[in-house]
Amino acid sequence: MPYIKIWIHLIFSTKNGDKLISKQLKPQLLKHIKENSIKKNMYIDFMNCVSDHIHLLISLNSEQTISKVTRLIKGQSSHWINNYNLIPNKFEWQDEYIAVSICHSQVNMVRDYIKNQEEHHRKKTFQEEYDEFIKKYGFEIIGK
Repeated sequence: MPYIKIWIHLIFSTKNGDKLISKQLKPQLLKHIKENSIKKNMYIDFMNCVSDHIHLLISLNSEQTISKVTRLIKGQSSHWINNYNLIPNKFEWQDEYIAVSICHSQVNMVRDYIKNQEEHHRKKTFQEEYDEFIKKYGFEIIGK
């Protein structure tokens, strides 16, 4: 049996950054994502969301890729919200996402960052946060 610990900080937003995740929907959504991840053998260590995006700290196993896990989380959660009509309009996640590797020694720092999203976004918009991640990790945006 392989022993693998690959930490990923995963971030994605609602389609067009629409503020679709209400205070009422948030706990249901997080609970549903967690329960579904267990069923699909995905390990989510910590997660939190605000009205227009979500942060997850995940650990991949030997059979998983970032794109597969992200697709499963996004697809299943949006299907669940729409199937149960939990919001008045159609719920969709943005196609793109940010995924960065996290050193094991930084896990607690990332948990704290994710935990404090509400406070963090009183000072900074998601777009500002997104732009900071793009710059901090040296991503190149092609086609802009």
